[in-house]
Amino acid sequence: MSVFNQSRRRVIQFIMLGTVLVIVARLFYLQVVETKYSKLADANAHLRKVIYPSRGIVYDRHGRAVMRNEALYDLMVTPINVKGIDTAYMCEILNIDMKEFNRRIQVARNREGPRRPSVFASLLSPDMYGKLQESMYLFQPGFELVQRPVRSYPYGVGANFLGYISEISPNMLGDTTGKYGAYQQGDYIGMTGLESTYEDILMGQRGIQYLVKDNLNRPQGALEGGIFDTAAIAGKNLRLSLDIELQVLGENMMKGKIGSIVAIDPSTGGILAMVSGPSFDPNLLSGAYRARNLGILFNDTVKPMYNRPIQAYYPPGSTFKPITGLIALDEGVIGPEFGFPCHGGYGLCGRFSRCTHSNPGHAANMRTALANSCNSYFMHVYRLSVDNKKWGGTKNGQAKWVEYLYAMGLGRRIGVDIPSEKPGIVPDTARMNRVYRGVWNSCSEMYVGMGQGQLNVTPIQLANAMCIIANRGWYYIPHFVQSIDNDKSDKLKKYKEKHSVAHISSAAFQSVVDGMGDVVTHGTARGAQIEGIEVCGKTGTAENTTRVDGKMVKLKDHSLFVAFAPKNNPKIAIAVVVENAGFGSTYAVPIASILMEKYLTDTISAKRRPILQRMLETNTFSSEIKNKSKLDSLNSVQYAGAEGAVIMRKITGH
Repeated sequence: MSVFNQSRRRVIQFIMLGTVLVIVARLFYLQVVETKYSKLADANAHLRKVIYPSRGIVYDRHGRAVMRNEALYDLMVTPINVKGIDTAYMCEILNIDMKEFNRRIQVARNREGPRRPSVFASLLSPDMYGKLQESMYLFQPGFELVQRPVRSYPYGVGANFLGYISEISPNMLGDTTGKYGAYQQGDYIGMTGLESTYEDILMGQRGIQYLVKDNLNRPQGALEGGIFDTAAIAGKNLRLSLDIELQVLGENMMKGKIGSIVAIDPSTGGILAMVSGPSFDPNLLSGAYRARNLGILFNDTVKPMYNRPIQAYYPPGSTFKPITGLIALDEGVIGPEFGFPCHGGYGLCGRFSRCTHSNPGHAANMRTALANSCNSYFMHVYRLSVDNKKWGGTKNGQAKWVEYLYAMGLGRRIGVDIPSEKPGIVPDTARMNRVYRGVWNSCSEMYVGMGQGQLNVTPIQLANAMCIIANRGWYYIPHFVQSIDNDKSDKLKKYKEKHSVAHISSAAFQSVVDGMGDVVTHGTARGAQIEGIEVCGKTGTAENTTRVDGKMVKLKDHSLFVAFAPKNNPKIAIAVVVENAGFGSTYAVPIASILMEKYLTDTISAKRRPILQRMLETNTFSSEIKNKSKLDSLNSVQYAGAEGAVIMRKITGH
């Protein structure tokens, strides 16, 4: 063979060998190094299905489920498989047009890509689901129905603290802190209330199911018998201190009224009821019409989404006088026997401030002054506290006085286990310097001694203050959750720690407690009396002003009442605020009294049923609010809260 032929033969051999090596290298790269095509092959052969877990159930103190789960369905789409289906009929079922259909398909492509399922229509109404289910063969393989556990509220109450869940937003998913790293597009998350605070407890863990698909993309069963699947893990259950019957009764009495109710068990700090009036059925924010209802509620005139018990500010008025007295007693500037010669007003600050009483002896001591609610007495006692020489000047005395308020949970967030709590306002030295430009003394804000002036509190702060007095000097941070099923974390630890705020002698404390008892037995809160039970309370009428056209205009006062019962070994402390309702005894007293009687005796006596009926029927809305608010029409829709109506029939007897 010639040298030329041999050389040509070797060249061909090298070319063939090189070609084989290139092919082998490419195959190795595609099958071992590059995973893109492997994933595409798996995606074509297998269906990855997310199994959403049931969120934890929430129970009241007696084990009744107040927030549970029910199944709704999402319509999912895999865009690449949407071929040859009856789009016109689908649009008819979903009440959309072709333009919206195509837009949703494009959104699904952008969100998850063309080969992965994405939500096309979420939380279908029962009617839509029924029609789709019987016709799904017309829309396959591109569409499928996926079960989604959603919340339901059998009693139809507690919207302000239970909260609601919603699909996680793109902004949350884009958060760079990693706070939402465990979530994916389409997951639901607690947005407000207990749903938000205990999200990590309630959410559970989603599962994954892998299904084999045939050549027409139809699911044929579990991949390898399900060995690659992971089961969904349900969220943990919460056990609340809430008494659902008390909550139902409170919300019904606050219909047609703006205000708040907070009831606490003083021995534990557990919240028995928290009403933000007017409220709404939380079922409005669950299901197919959640987004529409949420918009209506946010824009309504009466602000039902505003959680008044922890966010609304009120001058406490005379309900603050027991606190003024306790601070002075703890400082030692007065004793229980201290009296003040009030002759119809206070005139020791260069101006005469009128008092509602002028009869001799109405402020002869702490107990009597509380029973008669003497303004002069408590303005003077406040001044004695901040002018106390041991503090080295009025400014130091004011700072010390405010320290007492902070210790009692005023002027700061107490730490209740729902979000968005407001701190309130107290006259600290920074505020005093700002208001009075650095020049002030104990006369400048003497009105805070009687609960007016530079002082605003939230209803939960007032209720907590009653716990302190009921317990004679200590409290637990108010909270809803008493325990978590199968949980060993220390999430509830801070709610089990006792806080002591005063070192007053038993005799001194007793003078305040007795004075509050006298308010109920023969004072302004006689309507709070409960047969066989000693009730201690204090009414308040908070001045209510607003600015109109640059001028301050006086409006109808707010009605306030704070109380605890029984007098010894108390089991309930309560604060009630009814806005624009006049004197405290008009609405706040009967509402609080009815709730205390229900909790302590589990019934409402026959002779007090007419009072209950009056509270249920009275509407204090102005005519303008009545005409503009859409809340009544929303709440009139029959949702799942039927068990609340059963409770009311049991309480009222009809």
